[in-house]
Amino acid sequence: MKLATRCVRAFAEDDPYGAVAPPIYQTATFRQPSAVTFGEYDYSRTANPTRTLVEQHIAGLEHARFACAFASGMAAITAVTRLVQAGEEILAGDDLYGGTTRLLAKIAPRQGIRVRWVDATDPEAVEQEIGPDTRLLLVESPTNPLLRVADLERLAALARRRGVLLAVDNSLLSPVLQRPIALGAHLVIHSATKVLCGHGDVMAGVVVTDDEDLHRQIAFHLNAEGAGLAPFDSWLLLRGVKTLALRVERQSASARKVARFLAEQPGVRQVFDPGVGPVVSFTTGDPELSRRFVEAARWFTIAVSFGSVTSSISLPCFMSHAGVPAELRGRLAPPADLVRLSVGIEDPDDLLDDLRQAFTVAEAGSRSSPGHPAGTRSEVCAEPVFCSPD
Repeated sequence: MKLATRCVRAFAEDDPYGAVAPPIYQTATFRQPSAVTFGEYDYSRTANPTRTLVEQHIAGLEHARFACAFASGMAAITAVTRLVQAGEEILAGDDLYGGTTRLLAKIAPRQGIRVRWVDATDPEAVEQEIGPDTRLLLVESPTNPLLRVADLERLAALARRRGVLLAVDNSLLSPVLQRPIALGAHLVIHSATKVLCGHGDVMAGVVVTDDEDLHRQIAFHLNAEGAGLAPFDSWLLLRGVKTLALRVERQSASARKVARFLAEQPGVRQVFDPGVGPVVSFTTGDPELSRRFVEAARWFTIAVSFGSVTSSISLPCFMSHAGVPAELRGRLAPPADLVRLSVGIEDPDDLLDDLRQAFTVAEAGSRSSPGHPAGTRSEVCAEPVFCSPD
């Protein structure tokens, strides 16, 4: 069965009433067969039929057998870090979502876990950094927001040879464009809030694996810590996935048009484009020019996150990556002039017209502010003054 068909055919058509859409089991608890035996479901924190359905569906799309759905992407990542014991180490990519960096830098050490950072796009550097205590290699590919691409197959072979778990955050591409399990990864993580759901109306996370023992451990933490996805959110995610293949195809094609347009603009210093997916980033050399550009956009909504059907724009340094701890900003924070675009499903010509007028407005502001000439600086992201890192 082709992937686009799998996205739509989300559940077994065995509903006793012939429902063509899966029902929502909006219940906290379930009647049990007796006072001393459990049925298949007992309490929705542990499991719920609607959540089970979306877990099975996403696992299948990733060509794996198991998945756990969480209340957010960060809850999913937190569950993966629970696989690491006190005294062990996480080796993390050095271009990760700001919330992930905050979790690893501020929370993991409190559990006795050491965290070190490495350029995950350099397999030789990764191999050199893996030590006797390294338990988990955590990477994004493409990374967020610089969109750097790692050789996942090579990293997987390296991790397996060294006895290290490889977890890949696949939020940006989704299983439509990349399936890390098939490349050898042990675990796949999704912020399902983003591309998987695709409508900006669900907070969700998913951890996928083909390893039954790893799945049991992740499921145990989901239940023990109460981080499971609620029934209604599970249903919304299931509905969103039905259009996943269509959305990704349209967004990816439009994003490439946007990338080509940006590459031709004199006010753009560098374009970051992985060649697939809905996200494109660029620098201008001037944080103030970038700010004016973002605020001049009309069809690109100023908002964090990415992957929705509606286009959005942000300054990651001050928004999605504001949580990078101050002591790590010099190495791990994006530059202050970096603009990230998440391209939606609007007509690409309308989006290009919007970007064109935003450049006009931003550059007009540059001419009226001679103290900050465009294209002269690309500063390291400093501590944000209008967005708390906490």
